[in-house]
Amino acid sequence: MRDPYGAFCAHGPGRLAGAVDGPLMGLTFAAKDLFDIAGHITGGGNPDWLASRAPATKTAPVVQKLLDAGAALVGKTHTDELSRGIFGENAHYGTPINPKAPGRVPGGSSSGSAAAVAGELVDFALGTDTGGSVRVPASFCGIYGLRPTHGRLPFQGVLPQAPSFDTIGWLARTPELLARIANVLLGVNADQAVRARRLIVAEDAFAIAEASTRAALAPAVDHFAKLIGKCETRVLSSVPLTEWSRHQGALQGREAWTTFGEWIDNHNPRFAFEVADNFLRGMRVDDEAVKTAALFRAERRAEFARLLDPETVICLPTTPFPAPVAGQPRSRMWRLRASIITLTCIAGMTGAPQLSMPVGEVDGLPIGLSLMGEAGADQVILALALAAGNQLPHSAAAKLPPSG
Repeated sequence: MRDPYGAFCAHGPGRLAGAVDGPLMGLTFAAKDLFDIAGHITGGGNPDWLASRAPATKTAPVVQKLLDAGAALVGKTHTDELSRGIFGENAHYGTPINPKAPGRVPGGSSSGSAAAVAGELVDFALGTDTGGSVRVPASFCGIYGLRPTHGRLPFQGVLPQAPSFDTIGWLARTPELLARIANVLLGVNADQAVRARRLIVAEDAFAIAEASTRAALAPAVDHFAKLIGKCETRVLSSVPLTEWSRHQGALQGREAWTTFGEWIDNHNPRFAFEVADNFLRGMRVDDEAVKTAALFRAERRAEFARLLDPETVICLPTTPFPAPVAGQPRSRMWRLRASIITLTCIAGMTGAPQLSMPVGEVDGLPIGLSLMGEAGADQVILALALAAGNQLPHSAAAKLPPSG
């Protein structure tokens, strides 16, 4: 298989043909190496996990549904170890090349899926999104990515991380294809969605983004404001978003340790420094911190319920900046990671759907703008992305600040 971007796993299955008829007939897709394929081991981005597992006995239902709809599976794609990363740099299997920004990270943990789509190796790809793992690579690789409402798709046959945050998402190069896949997987028709009539520009979220990102996204924000007609700029929450991120970190970290802790104890696996650190911090989250974080999440969801209705959509930057240079010191990448998660935790904590669109550029590097709706409003944000279509402006005027 042609793979100039290092997107695919060597241990994945060969091509699996789709049904001879169906709404996705003739299309190709890839699946992140967290999805079970009958007869093959789900590697999870870690060689010790791969070596300790048996082949899957069944194919994940979401993969089977796409095959039944006529799409052909090309292969499995690389992921950060056990989905515990946001940049796509895997210490064991390498970093997939970002086709839209060579030399920079593709974003993770659905790194290979994003590289395969952006590099036109497949028409679309499956990923998972716990803390931003579809949305971030969509932004960094200049493609569309959807994190559906949490719980809308069952996670059966998919390697979990933190169940109260885990979602199945997908990436594509056009909003039309994103919507076609939603029709198959979610049973929603964007053409029949409620029309968005109010746009909230998330002031506190835009404040997290770098000035160059805000400038690059401004034309698209203005376009959506005119398209919808009613627009207001306001903060999303009475509580700083850094607090949202801190509490998501507690819940997600503890859940991830619950998922993998016994295996880690028994196998003492090889992990990259950041992955090991993530697991250690999750192990140390005590019951009181979990209780406090769960209460905080319930309060934020109630706050969002008062803010949103089926006709209201929020826009915010997907990431604070374009893809960072690959291979930077870990201390530098840690600071960048914290900034990213301060944006991605909003959908994580509320369970809301979020759609990232490649509408801006900073010094020639793609940057994404996101639409977010209330829980269950997946088709509303899909319909809005479709309505904007190719009329969305791009801005390359802003300059990328120096890294380092």
